[in-house]
Amino acid sequence: TVSVLYCWQVPPGKTRRQVDRENMATQQDRGDAAAAAAAHDDERKELLSTPVAASPASANPSGNNGNGNATAAPAKGGENADEGAFIPLQYRIPFYLFLNASSSIGIVFTNKMVFQMYDFKYGTLLTFIHFIFTFIGLEICRWCGAFERKPVKIMDVLPLSLSFCGFVALTNLSLVYNTVGFYQLMKVLTTPMIVTIQTVFYGETFPMNIKLSLALTCVGVTIASVSDPEANFIGTLVALSALLVTSMYQIWVGTKQKELGCNSYQLLYYQAPLSALILLPIIPLFDDLSTLKAWPNNETITAILISSVLAFLVNLSIFLVIGKTSPVTYNVLGHFKLTVILTGGFVIFGQQPDIKVITGILITLAGVFWYTHLKQNQTPAKK
Repeated sequence: TVSVLYCWQVPPGKTRRQVDRENMATQQDRGDAAAAAAAHDDERKELLSTPVAASPASANPSGNNGNGNATAAPAKGGENADEGAFIPLQYRIPFYLFLNASSSIGIVFTNKMVFQMYDFKYGTLLTFIHFIFTFIGLEICRWCGAFERKPVKIMDVLPLSLSFCGFVALTNLSLVYNTVGFYQLMKVLTTPMIVTIQTVFYGETFPMNIKLSLALTCVGVTIASVSDPEANFIGTLVALSALLVTSMYQIWVGTKQKELGCNSYQLLYYQAPLSALILLPIIPLFDDLSTLKAWPNNETITAILISSVLAFLVNLSIFLVIGKTSPVTYNVLGHFKLTVILTGGFVIFGQQPDIKVITGILITLAGVFWYTHLKQNQTPAKK
């Protein structure tokens, strides 16, 4: 939706910056420079009078996204691409938050429906389809002038693409073998895993209260996971593998962005197609394609298409939310998504609530909220 509406504003083959320059030149040629200056002044007054949320560069100079993961400040598409120019200024941030929340929550439930209700238990194949759709969506964004393609050597992106491939594929396979609640709780362990890796292998140090909050989170996940009646060995093994690969990917991606001088769009533009090519020959190793004897029915295809579009929108909205809101807003949004997904697992898919599972979830949420509170209190001290 963002890509299509943005295209409506910018002619094919041109960026918004080029269009703005041509319009200004036309006004000057007609001797209408005074009117142009007045219009520019009115626009400047409107922008100054409208409150805008602080960007990560100003709200969090340490470069930490509030989840314990270092992130590079997202560069604008091209040089000064105006994301969401078709949306009135005062509605942009609410729209970005809605887009991220709806797509992030929607893709979890849609993927689970594809696997469980439509019996399309091919997590690796679905990941391949997601990569293709993500690349197509990015190509549309690039064509519309949202960002510029930056030449990058394939070998420089290959290690990151391998981890990206494993991260997404194993995450989808985890959803195939596990309940929504178990799947989401294991994802919560990403931050403790990152802290552990950074401590052991990178010599990073963390305050004791941070470690205690993460320990509380781990205790909650353990109680909920052990008490889950549908927990199984294969699902747990896949979830733990996804956890390890996801953590390594999140550590590497920030380093690679800085090393290559790319923004999120430019890096993902190379990652998506390269990861699809890597994944293609190994699909039969993880998915039993012999059971795919007939072409999926229309309802299954529709669900897969919706899931693929949501996969692209998740990537797009993360870029917009991190770039346009404060770390506090981003974390509150994350808590909202976590709570909705855990609740939805019981409501939508009929998981039987167990007192031990509920207790584990509540302990996990307490640890997550405590950790976030500590991280947000650290930010002012670093300014």
